[in-house]
Amino acid sequence: MAPTQPRRGAVAGTSQRVSSRNWRIHVVIWTVIILISVVGPSYFLTERAGKFLTGQPNSLDGSSDEFQVEERRRRIAMMQMGDVQLAKEKPVHGDLTGISPLQGTDEKDAVNVSIIDEDKVVSLLDPSKSQSEGQIYDDNKSRVQDAEQIALEDSSRAYQQETVEFKKMESEAVGKASVVDYVWRRGLQPPNSDHNVRIMRDQLMMARAFSSMDGIPRDSRLVRDLKYRLKENLKALEDVTYDSELPRGSEDKMKAMARLLSKVRDLRYDDKVLVKRLKSMLETSEYQLHHHKKQSNFLSQLAAKTVPKSLHCLSMRLTVSYNGFRPEEKDFPATPELEDNSLFHYAIFSDNVLAVSVVVNSTVVNAKEPEKHVFHIVTDTLNYGAMVMWFRANPPGRATIQVQNVDTFQWLNSSYSPVLKQLETESMKAYFFKSDKERVSANLKYRNPKYLSMLNHLRFYLPEMFPTLDKILFLDDDVVVMKDLTPLWSVDLKAKVNGAVETCGKTFHRFDRYLNFSNPHIRRNFSPRDCGWAYGMNIFDLKEWKKRDITGIYHKWQNLNANRTLWKLGTLPPGLITFYNLTHPLSKSWHVLGLGYNPDTDVKAIEAAAVVHYNGNMKPWLEIGISKFKPYWSKYIKYDHPWLQQCNFISD
Repeated sequence: MAPTQPRRGAVAGTSQRVSSRNWRIHVVIWTVIILISVVGPSYFLTERAGKFLTGQPNSLDGSSDEFQVEERRRRIAMMQMGDVQLAKEKPVHGDLTGISPLQGTDEKDAVNVSIIDEDKVVSLLDPSKSQSEGQIYDDNKSRVQDAEQIALEDSSRAYQQETVEFKKMESEAVGKASVVDYVWRRGLQPPNSDHNVRIMRDQLMMARAFSSMDGIPRDSRLVRDLKYRLKENLKALEDVTYDSELPRGSEDKMKAMARLLSKVRDLRYDDKVLVKRLKSMLETSEYQLHHHKKQSNFLSQLAAKTVPKSLHCLSMRLTVSYNGFRPEEKDFPATPELEDNSLFHYAIFSDNVLAVSVVVNSTVVNAKEPEKHVFHIVTDTLNYGAMVMWFRANPPGRATIQVQNVDTFQWLNSSYSPVLKQLETESMKAYFFKSDKERVSANLKYRNPKYLSMLNHLRFYLPEMFPTLDKILFLDDDVVVMKDLTPLWSVDLKAKVNGAVETCGKTFHRFDRYLNFSNPHIRRNFSPRDCGWAYGMNIFDLKEWKKRDITGIYHKWQNLNANRTLWKLGTLPPGLITFYNLTHPLSKSWHVLGLGYNPDTDVKAIEAAAVVHYNGNMKPWLEIGISKFKPYWSKYIKYDHPWLQQCNFISD
């Protein structure tokens, strides 16, 4: 049987399957080739990179060492250029530590000129090299690390310094901005109680300046709004000193004014005109300030001269009660204690009943032996009855009281006393009572009517009033005694007449403050830097007084000052002259001054003082007295006394 021939379709199918199989084999082969060509290099690169990152030497091929040398040269060149961030740079390849920086500034020189030879660099990586070359490697590595550390520290210090300077400049700028900008808008409010008041006043000043500027249309709505806000804020600030006194809604008015000023500030105007306007307003304000200071001084002097209604009432009631006595009962009886030099004698000259009672009461309360204290009180005819009546009704314990009338001293007349003669002259009367421009412009301090009273000048006539006494302590009526004063009688005055506390410290003045050194008599006998002392608490040696004729010295200088060319009126200037080189300085703790004018007087010094003095216009019995110092005085007043209650005395 003849073999069967295969069919053409079958042969073709078999050939097609063989061709398809061959194509798949080619695809697989090419895929493997591609994978090998990709994966192989990746593997080698990964291996070398891993050893680079871990710091292991790479010896996969002979070119690695050359690459490391080139990389090290690059780092050396960059370190030469002073790049302080080099230590933070991430290397491209290999371990780059242990290389010394070159001492240059040009990158080309750093690459071409190397302190470390290439062979030495390669040898550092080869363990087979000598030990000396390994030592060079370690030394170079240490120096590079030190250099990098120093560069980092310098960079850190520079950064910190720049940060501090920047913060300082920023704070200064903020401070200046807050000072300037608070007129326009409200910034951080300081703890001052008048902060808003000051802002509103400054806004008013700026508003006045802008509203009258030539460059801004007068009929514009902005100017009209500005004038309206001016009136509103002026009304809100009327008789206001502190923020708590501002009416409700003032803060909204302040903000509205700030918005308006901001709008006006953005307009175009001539800066020179604004500066000129503000300068004119400043000059006006300075004039008004001077005027108000002068007015304040006048009112202060006026208040110091006035007698409170309650004090006048007390004097009148006491005088009425005194006049009800029989003639033989109107005077204090004379007692041996008044001339006993073994006792402690005080001289007080005043027409103020309440003030004298405080001086006496405070002295007796703080005395260790009150029965040994004798008070010689001298007043005028108008107040004599009131003074006697008060101390008859309120005797100071076991202490002795004597009340005298200055008008009964027959020896004290114009023929004997120059000051009395001068007070009777027409020029002196005109000085005190004539109203003209000279009177208004002069210092009112020296026109106080108390200088017309002879009570103010009796301190220069102590031996005449107390001829049998050896020592006496003079006290002003505006002092308060805080301690026992008997040790003053034991003070050695060293042949001086007057024992007093000197006042030539920081607060008080020397002779040039009280005397006219343009006068030849003053300039020839005294020095402007001589130290002054205080009246108000003075221990006088009357024996030495008589020996040196102190009253005669006083008369001599008082006659020379008849036309008031040596000093103004008062008793301290002639006292400084009369007792010149005759005053013994006492410890300052005996006599502390300033409670009548200086609110900053040291409280510790007051508490430690034997006597505190309310010298100045702000006396403790006046409403203008310094409130924090009034308790030292008022503690010696019995406000529940019937006479004081009838005259409406109120405890502070």
